[in-house]
Formats: sequence, C-alpha cells, structure tokens
Amino acid sequence: MIRVREERTMQKNLLLITADHWPYSLLHSTGDNAIMTPTLDAIARDGVTFSSHYSTCPVCIPARRSLMTGLFPSSHGDRVYSYRMKMPDVTTLAQAFRSGGYQAYAVGKLHVYPQRNRIGFDDVVLEEEGRDEFGSMDDYALYLGDYGHAGEEFLHGMGSNSYMTRPWHLEEKYHPTAWATREMCRMIARKDPTRPTFYYLSYIAPHPPLVPIKEYLEMYDSVEMPVSLMDDWSNDAEIIRYFQEAALEYSENDINRAKKAFYAQCTYIDHQMRIVIGTLKEHGLLDDTIIAFTSDHGDSLFDHGIVGKRNFLEGSAHVPCIIGGKPLSSHRGERRENITCHEDLMPTLLTLCGLPVPSTVEGKDMFTSDREYLYGEISEGLLSTRMVVGKKYKLIYYPAGNYFLLFDRINDNDEKHNIFTKQKDTGELKEMMDYLVKHLHGDDCNWLKAGKLTGFPCPTFHTSPQYTLRNQRGCHWPPTIKEL
Repeated sequence: MIRVREERTMQKNLLLITADHWPYSLLHSTGDNAIMTPTLDAIARDGVTFSSHYSTCPVCIPARRSLMTGLFPSSHGDRVYSYRMKMPDVTTLAQAFRSGGYQAYAVGKLHVYPQRNRIGFDDVVLEEEGRDEFGSMDDYALYLGDYGHAGEEFLHGMGSNSYMTRPWHLEEKYHPTAWATREMCRMIARKDPTRPTFYYLSYIAPHPPLVPIKEYLEMYDSVEMPVSLMDDWSNDAEIIRYFQEAALEYSENDINRAKKAFYAQCTYIDHQMRIVIGTLKEHGLLDDTIIAFTSDHGDSLFDHGIVGKRNFLEGSAHVPCIIGGKPLSSHRGERRENITCHEDLMPTLLTLCGLPVPSTVEGKDMFTSDREYLYGEISEGLLSTRMVVGKKYKLIYYPAGNYFLLFDRINDNDEKHNIFTKQKDTGELKEMMDYLVKHLHGDDCNWLKAGKLTGFPCPTFHTSPQYTLRNQRGCHWPPTIKEL
C-alpha cells in the first residue's frame, strides 16, 4: 500500500473540466455579482486564473479540435463547424498522456467524427446531444433507454440553439449534467491505483436547450439579471445586423427568462463539480490532482443585440480558464493577464504533469508565454470574422463591408466604444493590421488589393426563415439513425 502511494505522488493526476457556451464574465470571481459559482470561485481563489484566455475559433467543433491537438484552426483545418471532418493525424492530448504512462478517460461531449472515435482516450462515456444521424447512439441515450425513458431527452420541447426556456421535464437524476457527474465519479472509482490518470469531464451545458433543474431556476427568481450591454457602434454597419438576427425573436421578458435559465445551468454545473471533487477526496486522490476548467467558447447572451457564439466580442470569445488544486499551491491566488488560448492548454497541462510536449503542438506554456498578439478566425463567406487581440487593444475585422472594430481592452472591457477611426494612424494599430494580414490564408487573401484590406460588398440585410425552430430536436424513440 505504501509503495502504491509513493508511485502515485511521483506523477500528478489531471481533471480537466469543460463547459459549453460559458463566458469569462459569468463567474462571481470575475465580477458577476448575480451568478452563484462557489466551486469555481474556490478553485480560482486557491489556484490560477488566466484572465485573458480566448477561443481562437468560437464555435464547438473547431474550438475542441484546438483543445485536443494544440493546433490553431489554420493547421487543424476547421474554422467553420465541419461536423464530418476527421481529426488531424497528430498526437492528441489524451494520447500524449497515455504515452506518458497515464490512464485517460473521458465523459461527456467530444464532438468529433466519427462520433465513437476515442481520440486517444482509453475509454469514452459519450453524450453528443442526440446526434443519432451520425450513425451511433450515445451512452446517455442508452442510459435513458435502460431506465424506461428511451428517446425522451428532448421532450421538453426547447431547441438546441433556442433561448426559450422551461424547467427540465424528467427527474433530476436524468438531467445530462447529473448523469455526466455520476459517470465521472464511476470512472474515478474504477481507477488503476498503480498509474496516474487524466480525467476529462465535458459538460454540454449551459449550451441550449435552456432546461435547468426547477429548483435551480427558482434560485434566481429574486435575482436581478445584469442589463444587456449597449454600445455606440452596432448600428454603423450592415454586417452587424446579420449577427443580431438570432436575437430579434426574443422579447425583454424572454431575454430575462433566458438569462436566469442560463445562470441556473451554470450554477448546476458548479454544484455538480463539488461531487466530483468530493469523490476524488474520498478515493485519496485529491491532494495529487490538478484541476483545470475552461469552456470551448462563450455566449454573447444578448449583449450588443447579439446572442450565441460565432463572433469575437468578449461574451463569445473570452472564456474562463482556471487551473488549481493542491499541486499548484505555490501559485495560490494568482491572476495572470498574459494572452492565452485553447491551443496553449495541451502544452501547459503536459508540462505541469512532467510529460513531453509533442512537436506538432503550436500552443505555448501558459505559465511562461507572453505573446504580443493572438489571431482568431471564424466562418467563411458572408459572416467571416477575424480577430487580433493584443495587450491593450482588440481588433475585429468583418470583410463584408470592410468593417473594423477596435476596442480598448483596459478602459473599455464592455466594448461600448469603437475607437478604430481615432486610432487609425497609430503605430500600434498598423502593427495589428499587419499581423492580421500576415495570418490570412486560403480564400481570405481575396480580401486584399495591393496588400491592403478591401473586403467585399455586404448585401442588404433581410431576415431568414427558421423552419427548424433553432435546431429543434424531436422524439428519439423509435431512433432515426441514418448514417451507417
């Protein structure tokens, strides 16, 4: 028994927890007094908060590819949302840990193709939001079937990209957040005690559908929600109207209810994390476990008249990144402002665990890096958007209409004032523009004429039909598996 304990302390365990759609601002520890996040606040208080952490492609699949490979979108191949694109042929985060002698287990959402690709993990207990059309039923759906609720996951009637809301329709134990928590606790209990372990817990919330547990929704009954941010620039360009379209269908009452439901789903995750941490403690693993938390991207959540992801405003692209646990006690309470991104997590976590970083990794160790600028890219065609974030300013470029936004990150974190015109002739803006141009690739180069950005004409905005009701899903029994 003593020998096993000595082996265990030589290499640290890792618990990486990710959420989906969680903005940096939605933590009590980062300044939101309305939200209840005691667990994450405690991890931040005793660990390290990376306060300038960005998703370089703020939509699910590309962001997760970056997280799991350490590659930027230009290298892993997806800046859109390519749901049938296979993973690049490189060493993944999980495989790097396994090559270093670790066990590697995942629970929740991977969002890879094929769905049952384990991307280097020893085992994956999968929850893929009911995407049976890709040829496999996930483990959460199988669990519901085993307990008499086959196909009932979406009978609440809320769409997977809709911000309409209602309470969860089944018993609490059937909620996907509760299920993922229990499955991770089972993984911990089944650990080989002679080897260190990398655990990956990937919650699908607070991503819509907004169907929180009733008691958690009621926790926010008397809480006043933050007012949506306004600005002096969102009426200046036609392209912004396209980004605002998804929010047009919601009334002020709808928005207030949506925010409360969103906050409730965040708090539920926060509380469920306590169960996982308690399980680590009771199995004698907590003292030797590094705990990291982040989100694939955030959600604008009606700020600037925009809801959802796929943009580089703070709500969508700026995400939490906290690394804590007793192994990081020497960094207790640190808040680091260096610019970091998901591509950096792979080399950082491997280094913390004393493992080599694969040569294919493009990210940097977050504890030692101090980059001047970070480039981001999302979408192709009309909604193409590119970003350069620096220590003082953030530049956002929309080629449709050749429109630029420039924000002062220090004095205008709410992005209320576009100062692009005021700063047009400054050396720093020229440096950021040059950095953006340098990183353009593929068809993006067509936006240049004589080395200068000219973009392309933006068509007049017209609302588009929503026949799918924002990705509404139906009854999944009998199943509708289409791809074999």
